[in-house]
Amino acid sequence: MKPGFRKTYNTFSGKILVALGLMALLPYLLVIYLFIYERITPSETVYLFSFLALFSIFVGYSLLRRSADQIYALSREISKIESGEKKDPIAIRGDYELAEIAMHFNSMLKKLDDMNRKNQEQATQLMVYARDLSLSYQRTRQEEELRNRISRYVGNNLVEKLIELQDGVFLETERKNVSILFADIRSFTAMAERLDAGEVVSMLNEYFSVMVDIIFKNNGLLDKFVGDQLIAVFGLLDSGDNHPENAIRTALEMEAANRKIQDARRKKGLETFEAGIGINTGQTIIGNIGSDNRMDYTVIGDCVNIAARLEQMAKGGEIIIGEQTCLQNTGSFHFESRGEVYVKNKLEPVICYNVLGYAKENSVEVHGSRTHTIG
Repeated sequence: MKPGFRKTYNTFSGKILVALGLMALLPYLLVIYLFIYERITPSETVYLFSFLALFSIFVGYSLLRRSADQIYALSREISKIESGEKKDPIAIRGDYELAEIAMHFNSMLKKLDDMNRKNQEQATQLMVYARDLSLSYQRTRQEEELRNRISRYVGNNLVEKLIELQDGVFLETERKNVSILFADIRSFTAMAERLDAGEVVSMLNEYFSVMVDIIFKNNGLLDKFVGDQLIAVFGLLDSGDNHPENAIRTALEMEAANRKIQDARRKKGLETFEAGIGINTGQTIIGNIGSDNRMDYTVIGDCVNIAARLEQMAKGGEIIIGEQTCLQNTGSFHFESRGEVYVKNKLEPVICYNVLGYAKENSVEVHGSRTHTIG
């Protein structure tokens, strides 16, 4: 009850007091008063008392009935709000207590509406967050899958760079100047016939693992394995790289690493082998080539064919490069000219060089000129 609240006729409790007064006190007091002052006889007293009692009961009942109707009306309004038939605040004229209840109920209803609105806004925001989180998770998962696929072909230092390429530019079909490296184990067929299958696979895995790491370190891309042959591409990922130099450096590091591998195998009493390497630089076509069931992102063209022919010409431990690979590199290497060679399916001879190693001075050494023909 609020401070200063008084029980008046316009309150439910005030009406109860009035009704009780009418029904209980007023008839008795009036009859007693008249009887004491001998204004009425006993028989008249009975009649008067009965009349006053009935009148008091009727008036009291009317007062209480009116309050009960107001309570029922309030209950109906609340029920309509509960069932959703009504959303407006309760407007009721009645006893003071009922008006207070309606006012507090409307205030509570407004707070609930405000809270519901805020909850809906938060739910909408959470849905947006959930959608963004789902999209972010999908992108993260796709990037992770892409990283796993790409890491089989390029080194970790280049994976992020490929991920950042916009709209799959890396996978577009295009012509591009690149350097192609072919490496092949010499006399592998005869050696494979002498060794157990498990030993052959173990030997290749050991060799390729080391060679691929070297390719990745020098910004190369692994094109494919063909039996005991390895094919790598340089200059495909970053046109700013000096890809001929990267290819030559890779070849020298591969030869140095293979010597260590063979020394370790020799100490274990295992069979050893050498590899020949051919490198050529020029324009190639790069793209997805294959069928609907199987596609390879690879390079094709005359430059690739010449690189394969130079590798065929190289003996174990030799590195043979084409003329453009020699001219376009900016590194310091020792070269020896092999002159002009005729390769299969080429009418014009191809100028090529042997890579002898790193030069101590910033000059390229070219010695002699010989002409060879290979099938």
